[in-house]
Amino acid sequence: MQFHLNGFRTGDPCLLDAAAVAQTPEASLPSQADVLIVGCGPAGLTLAAQLSVFPGIRTVVVEQKSGPLQLGQADGVACRTMEMFEAFGFAHKVLKEAYWVNETCFWKPDDSQGGDKSRIVRSGRVPDVEEGLSHMPHVILNQARVHDFYLEKMEQSAARLVPYYGRHLAKLEREDGAPSDASNPYPVVAQFERLVDGQAGGQGSVHEGQIETIRARYVVGCDGARSQVRQSMGLALKGDSANHAWGVMDVLVNTDFPDVRFKSLIQSANEGSLLIIPREGGYMVRLYVEMDKLKENERVAGRNISKQQLIAAAQRIFHPYSLDVKEVAWWSVYEIGQRLCDRFDDAQPEQQALRIPRIFIAGDACHTHSPKAGQGMNVSMQDAFNLGWKLAAVLQGRSPASLLNTYSAERQAVAKELIDFDREWAAMLSGGAGNDPSAVQRYFVQHGRYTAGTATHYKPALLTAESGHQHLAQGLAIGTRFHSAPVLRMGDGKQVQLGDTFAADGRWRLVAFAGKGDAATPDSALGKLCSYLGQNADSPIKRYTPAGADVDAVFDMRAVFQQSHHTLAITAMPELLFPHKGRYGLRDYEKAFCALDGASKNIYAMRRINQDSGCLVVVRPDQYIAHVMPIDDTAALAKFFAGFMLENAASMDHKTTDSA
Repeated sequence: MQFHLNGFRTGDPCLLDAAAVAQTPEASLPSQADVLIVGCGPAGLTLAAQLSVFPGIRTVVVEQKSGPLQLGQADGVACRTMEMFEAFGFAHKVLKEAYWVNETCFWKPDDSQGGDKSRIVRSGRVPDVEEGLSHMPHVILNQARVHDFYLEKMEQSAARLVPYYGRHLAKLEREDGAPSDASNPYPVVAQFERLVDGQAGGQGSVHEGQIETIRARYVVGCDGARSQVRQSMGLALKGDSANHAWGVMDVLVNTDFPDVRFKSLIQSANEGSLLIIPREGGYMVRLYVEMDKLKENERVAGRNISKQQLIAAAQRIFHPYSLDVKEVAWWSVYEIGQRLCDRFDDAQPEQQALRIPRIFIAGDACHTHSPKAGQGMNVSMQDAFNLGWKLAAVLQGRSPASLLNTYSAERQAVAKELIDFDREWAAMLSGGAGNDPSAVQRYFVQHGRYTAGTATHYKPALLTAESGHQHLAQGLAIGTRFHSAPVLRMGDGKQVQLGDTFAADGRWRLVAFAGKGDAATPDSALGKLCSYLGQNADSPIKRYTPAGADVDAVFDMRAVFQQSHHTLAITAMPELLFPHKGRYGLRDYEKAFCALDGASKNIYAMRRINQDSGCLVVVRPDQYIAHVMPIDDTAALAKFFAGFMLENAASMDHKTTDSA
């Protein structure tokens, strides 16, 4: 990480200096907010952490619970989510504490000649994630710990962002008006009822029952499947239940089952299926246990399934292995269901030209999944990562408010695709594929990119260009997340993952892959690109970077070269790749990289980048690839950004108008 840019400082470099407009804890909600986030789940905290990067944007987070989550239900953290955590700066903490899912084992009834089908035997094992899919692993960690890391990120930011707990959303209304009506810049009105604040031994508080009103420019409902925000929008989750009951429990056990510390899927002959998810800490495991099929319109709550019934069902499935449950840390029962909202904002498609969205929903508020595919928490956080940088760009005046229409368009389509996958996977686990264990194993391998979170592919639209030059970087597909690879940093010879240099700071990345022999000299293709970007008044950097801001305040330019760092000098790089920054004009030594030797480590070979001509890859602030183009096609670069960016943003800190 980089620090000391604007002067030497001691202490934790993650604890930023508080901005002049930093928030201070208050007894009551403020009267106004730029962004009001309802709910402190994974989506709400991802969004809050993203917006905490911008202290001039007044973000207010409100949660109904009396304090931070202590024990969460979700636990799977997909590879793609780990890549995102690196952008937020706490992936290393998760990696240290979490259980790493390395292999998945499959068990089936003993159908060998003379075998006892009531016994289970191992039928196969596969790597949990296909080789090369991500440089990050699939890990397991309690949701509450993920929340802790986000909260720490928020508290250490220059905004000093902390949630307001113990408040129930009682009412939410949007006042009609023109999209950019300056007379009513805060058109969404929310009323919250104060609840018992959890202090004074649960005896209530002097604030209990009080109604607080806050007006906001934008509201985001991250308040779960029973979302009050969604209901205020007149939207509903649509879908159906599979009428199948499952139980889940986190247990401390003694067992002679050999794969209890591997992710394992067990299919028994007559007792149903069971999924083992080892938990962090080395001793606890999570068991998903298939229970009875429900009758039509029956709810699992009506069965009154007990903890002892779950244990007994698991013990039957484990036969002939023993399962001695010593402690149940948490348990629940549920019915499988996949449900989805038609849209994720309050603007009807036919209204988009006249009515910009002001209220959004994310996470379980707009889509629900079965827990066994591990998608719920991961997809929720990706929703928020998609929305956060867009809200910041609009509030800072860098993009028109119409940019916000892309949130629902992109994420609703992703959620629908994932729900279709989840429905098939849940049916297979419940015997929907004729209970064929080999078919289940094949499906798991074939669809591993969904469970890893890397299958998202945004279609060509405002923020994702047509793939006319995709052949220049065949392994970096437009619309997919930037697939990182190792490179060597020119300034100090350190090997790093290129994708790990993309922080969750709202900036666009311009990644230039130099052609063969191109050393960024003034007459080379890359040298001319740097000259255009840094000096031409019509270039995106010149047009959209506020006066007085660092050259990389909006666009983070980086380059990868094919020569060794021993033959190139960082001091010979163009200003854009070796810029002066901060109040002292200090040089940034971390923008130029060199490819490693060997096809297995060379980023050009790994991502099938044209070595002769190179290319320019444009990466969105949420790490998805927006464009691939020739290095010298500056006209295409300017045209792309002109479609959704505004010139002369008054400040990188805050812009108070919503440009329609």
